[in-house]
Amino acid sequence: MNGPSNINPPGVTHSNMASESDTGAQAFSSAAVSAGRPLYWSVRRELWENRAIYLAPLAVAAIYLCGFLVNVINLRRHMRTVAWTHETFAMPYEMVATVIMGTAFLVGIFYTLDALYGERRDRSILFWKSLPVSDLTVVLSKLIIPLAVLPLLSFAITVVTQFIMLLLSSVVLLGSGLNVATIWTHSSFIHVSLLLLYHIVTVHGLWYAPFYGWFLLVSAGAPRAPFVWAFLPPFVIVAVEKLTFNTSYLAAMLLHRLMGPEAPTPPGSSMMDVMASLTLARFLVEPGLWIGLGVAAVFVAAAIQVRRYRGPI
Repeated sequence: MNGPSNINPPGVTHSNMASESDTGAQAFSSAAVSAGRPLYWSVRRELWENRAIYLAPLAVAAIYLCGFLVNVINLRRHMRTVAWTHETFAMPYEMVATVIMGTAFLVGIFYTLDALYGERRDRSILFWKSLPVSDLTVVLSKLIIPLAVLPLLSFAITVVTQFIMLLLSSVVLLGSGLNVATIWTHSSFIHVSLLLLYHIVTVHGLWYAPFYGWFLLVSAGAPRAPFVWAFLPPFVIVAVEKLTFNTSYLAAMLLHRLMGPEAPTPPGSSMMDVMASLTLARFLVEPGLWIGLGVAAVFVAAAIQVRRYRGPI
């Protein structure tokens, strides 16, 4: 019995079927690109309109470099009286990372509080709503700034600043009798940079997501003074809880979220020791991470709905 093999419908050949398959793949690819393009340009728009996102960390880094240069010059003058330890080399580099990351966090707070409120205040929301850009795209583009752009930007500025600090130290201390190579050895530049990148992505990005989601929700719905609407309700709840039940669960939860996930380090450990002890496996199994991301998703979804029905102030 001879069975039919490779039977095609009448008028349809293998070349036609392959052509249709290629056309479908191209259509899917172009649809994916078209869907991501509004988000990409929305993020770029945020960077164009909010220069403080990168100017504030840059300004802090420049001021810190000036102070560091003065400090290194003073150290050279007192070479014989200064006890050179590992902390002497490491502390300025850890400090600049802390200062720049703290600045980026503050910028993220004020940015998200004004991100959706500002367009209602200056009535530009009427123009943006007239464009073929969904509320989902707008809110997500504003969320990407504190979750991804600011952490990565602060990391890049910190690494460049620390490298300039190493160069300044090498130049100023050259010929002072101190082995300049010791500075680079104690700094462990590449290792510290990788730890810093890991810390910024995990803590300042993912761990702080509920904060930014809440600030965006407040920014979308606050009739006036979003800063007050963002911080007054938690403060009132903490005060009422303490007065009524003599407990501080909310305050402890907020402090834990602000300080970051716990890491098994001895008291007095440096920031680098804390970052090194928080492994990726330990971070991913942290219940607070997934609870926080879930809470952030609820806040962001609520912010999208609120923006959809909110008009100018």
